[in-house]
Amino acid sequence: MLQANDVLVVVPAFNEAASIGQVIDGIRTHGFQVLVVDDGSTDETPLVARQRNALVLSLPFNVGVGGALRCGFRYAVENGFSAVIQCDADGQHLPSHLVDLVEAVNHTDAHMMIGSRFGSEKTTHDPSLLRRFAMLTLSKVAQHATKHRITDSTSGFRLIQQPLLGELATHLPAYYLGDTFETVVVAGRAGYHVDEIGVAMAPRKHGTSSSGNFRSIVLIGKVLTTVLLGIHFRLRRLK
Repeated sequence: MLQANDVLVVVPAFNEAASIGQVIDGIRTHGFQVLVVDDGSTDETPLVARQRNALVLSLPFNVGVGGALRCGFRYAVENGFSAVIQCDADGQHLPSHLVDLVEAVNHTDAHMMIGSRFGSEKTTHDPSLLRRFAMLTLSKVAQHATKHRITDSTSGFRLIQQPLLGELATHLPAYYLGDTFETVVVAGRAGYHVDEIGVAMAPRKHGTSSSGNFRSIVLIGKVLTTVLLGIHFRLRRLK
């Protein structure tokens, strides 16, 4: 059974100085250790994180969310953590749901538990019609791969435990959606148990989101094509 001290919350952050302090405080309130992976920020993100006494890994330049997460996953594995929860630095993921993810894994033995933005009546997440259609398409593919109902395969709020954690610490892709949708599909095809619970999502208070534009839709199409053609990255099958 996982406990809070078995889990490292990994927060990739790029220029999130305005929100990262509150995010760290919220995570700590629920008894979790937090690692901020500073992804080449040009603001005071790493300084604020250190002032809050968080663990901080600073990358020399921006490698993207997937690359930052992989660094965090490797740190977790090398330091004996049984699981990680990946959490955004913008304050939209509610710290109260960290405990919900742990409890859900303990009840299901899932290797990956996704916090779905579409599984809670309290969420404020309301994507455009075009983006909603794209996300629905991706989730249908993920559902087929995992044999479980997946409504939000692109959610960046999820718990991953061993042995899947060890695999992703080496193989997690750095490109767009590789760390979310593609990872769900590949893990499912390799025999890992992937499931989800509904979570609420708060509105972003600072900065602007990098998603929601036409470029995102194009990239979704590219990743979907990669997965359907079977030319994605590989994980060792679960024995």
